[in-house]
Amino acid sequence: MRSFLLRLAVRWQPQHNDDEERAALALGPPPSPCPLQEEDGAAPPPLGTTHGVDDGSDGDLAAVNGAHLVEKWQSTTAAAKPQAWWSLVTAIVAPTRGVGVGLVITGFVLVAFLLAGTRSSSWPWIHLDYYSSAFQLRGGRGDSIRRPPHHVPSSVANLVPVPFSCSGNETHTSTSPLSAGACHRPHAAATSPSPSPSASAEPTSSERKRPAPSRCPAYFRYIHSDLSPWRNTGITRDAVERGRGRAAFRLVVLDGRAYVETYHRVFQTRDSFTLWGIAQLLARYPGRVPDLDLMFNCEDMPELRARDFPRPSEAPPLFRYCKDDATLDIVFPDWSFWGWPEVNIRPWAPLLQEMDNETRRLPWTEREPYAQWKGNPGVSAMRKDLLRCNVSDKMDWNARLFRQDWGAAIRRGFKNSNLAKQCTYRYKIFVQGRSWSVSEKYILACDSPMLLVATPYRDFFSRGLVAGKHYWPIDPAHKCPSVKFAVDWGNAHPAQAQRMAEQGSSFAREEMSMDYVYDYMLHLLTEYARLLRYKPTVPENAIELCPESLACTAQGRERQFMMESREKYVANYEPCTLPPPFTASELRDIAHREEEVFRKGRKVVCSRAYGVNERGEMEEEKAGGRSTTRNH
Repeated sequence: MRSFLLRLAVRWQPQHNDDEERAALALGPPPSPCPLQEEDGAAPPPLGTTHGVDDGSDGDLAAVNGAHLVEKWQSTTAAAKPQAWWSLVTAIVAPTRGVGVGLVITGFVLVAFLLAGTRSSSWPWIHLDYYSSAFQLRGGRGDSIRRPPHHVPSSVANLVPVPFSCSGNETHTSTSPLSAGACHRPHAAATSPSPSPSASAEPTSSERKRPAPSRCPAYFRYIHSDLSPWRNTGITRDAVERGRGRAAFRLVVLDGRAYVETYHRVFQTRDSFTLWGIAQLLARYPGRVPDLDLMFNCEDMPELRARDFPRPSEAPPLFRYCKDDATLDIVFPDWSFWGWPEVNIRPWAPLLQEMDNETRRLPWTEREPYAQWKGNPGVSAMRKDLLRCNVSDKMDWNARLFRQDWGAAIRRGFKNSNLAKQCTYRYKIFVQGRSWSVSEKYILACDSPMLLVATPYRDFFSRGLVAGKHYWPIDPAHKCPSVKFAVDWGNAHPAQAQRMAEQGSSFAREEMSMDYVYDYMLHLLTEYARLLRYKPTVPENAIELCPESLACTAQGRERQFMMESREKYVANYEPCTLPPPFTASELRDIAHREEEVFRKGRKVVCSRAYGVNERGEMEEEKAGGRSTTRNH
């Protein structure tokens, strides 16, 4: 009977294309204190998160709810079991908003396990592992479902090298991150271009053997969303010019060559390494970036508030590193993918390989069984509040939180801040900085479940992360009990915790590889250029952008990281295929599923961590007793 129901549950599990279903939608701030009960049909209280949810999103959180029901069943007396049994069945299969046939069938699977469990005391966690994985979209090292490689590497003999030379005058006195007169390469059209489909030419034998391009990851669909304000009207020169006062630099690509006009210097080398990344894109895909003209802001906070533009098409198109749902900024990969020399963070590709090597040396089960965070708490109230969850002589919330001593780190050149060697805890906490934080990708790659404190800010890739699959959501209004519960549950269910760790790291290694970072840049710039309603021209004070104009004047770690991230060969393959925009119904479904997974997680945490005292106040459960609190 049980094996039949298991097969039936898998057969009836909702089948949706993973790429079609992932998405992100920012929701409002959470209420406080924890809601213990909700009215039937009422919308669940939203949480300030921005990460996508697909039909596997319930994942481990579904098992959390199942475990809660199992504990209630086990604690029920024999006389009360008939009534408890009917309540349990009703709780599992009662229709709720957004719950499909698969969840109902899985409920019956759990019921079958409970029946069998009355005859055995060792059953619960084994079967709950399957109950969770039945709805989990897997894709880690130990799973068979993985994204195909972006491309199959060719032999060196078939690769066209990217020319690079620092000969000539390298004196640099300008306030611009570029050095004038450093580019002496032939026109882009004269170099060997990356392949491009042609309707008239017959494909060669080598082209016929070349595999079809892979489909881009789901988060690429947000390219269409970010550009939607100008989709119907297009972008005029005047609209671009209106962004000048907000921009650090202006980028113009004309006939395959790039030019940059710098307006002001920014914090550290954000502008230099952003421009370096763009120069690598042009070298990787020569002749493929169309003519364009754009303004780029290198600061933390998104600033094009939608409420300031009743007609969104009148907003100046402005590129930056992050946004939220209240802003119209266009999201672009941040500078740290090519390195952050000031804090000794290597470029993404070599660092990812180093992290992979280090995490293999320390298996998950041998890591410290706590949730760890290390950083600068002074940049946001969210981080300062997180420090309340640190271990003390009165309470252990299963968190180990460390302040980064910036003065000492700077004096030592950040030599003891190697991110590859900081994956020594079973769980890693991500909490936003001033807005978003570049640390998310490094935490995700640690092969430890990421406990993500919900945030309204998102960068280009985080919109593809799925709650319950790639990370464990943490309620920002109740951080401490949420972290404690996540760690307790993960330590009690190591197989499922490791599965989440593997899926998060797999996303970082595969769907965020530099191949896809460059393809995201290429598709975004291509789609943006199609909206321009004028022919770009080179600004009067612009300097040509190429690898030499940046790297030949750089020194120390800045030069080292540029050389580590330099594209040495022209791509001899097509970029991944851009998926279509989201439909309105897809976005509604995504928002609905997002609310469901966070509602379930919050409800379980609240029921475990809180009670109600005689005065109707929320009570917080603490080690060795209980203490009343109104605002956790």
